[in-house]
Amino acid sequence: MSARMHLSPAHDAHPQEPGSAQFARAADVLGLLADRTRLALLHALGKGEADVTTLTAAVDAARPAVSQHLAKLRLAGLVTARKDGRHVLYTLADGHLARLVTEALSHADHDLSGIPRHD
Repeated sequence: MSARMHLSPAHDAHPQEPGSAQFARAADVLGLLADRTRLALLHALGKGEADVTTLTAAVDAARPAVSQHLAKLRLAGLVTARKDGRHVLYTLADGHLARLVTEALSHADHDLSGIPRHD
């Protein structure tokens, strides 16, 4: 495994230091995660694929708002969608995103609960 802790050997071809394009893309992704509803949607999708009705209940937001947020996340390539009859099922685009959301929420939990930080 590389020093960057990737799970796939395919990532070993990446340079050790991120370039300008990587910083720009990471900033774009983090900007999308900076919205509470989108973060909650991504967290819910980390548990598995779901339709808009399920996601609306999971994030306690209005259906039109959930649909708009999902459209932004799809456009950014963070979620994918597939048709299942009359329903559209959404899923996270990759495991990196699930881990990023988990880490952000863990960091918040440490801040809010007073749990000591760790390396």
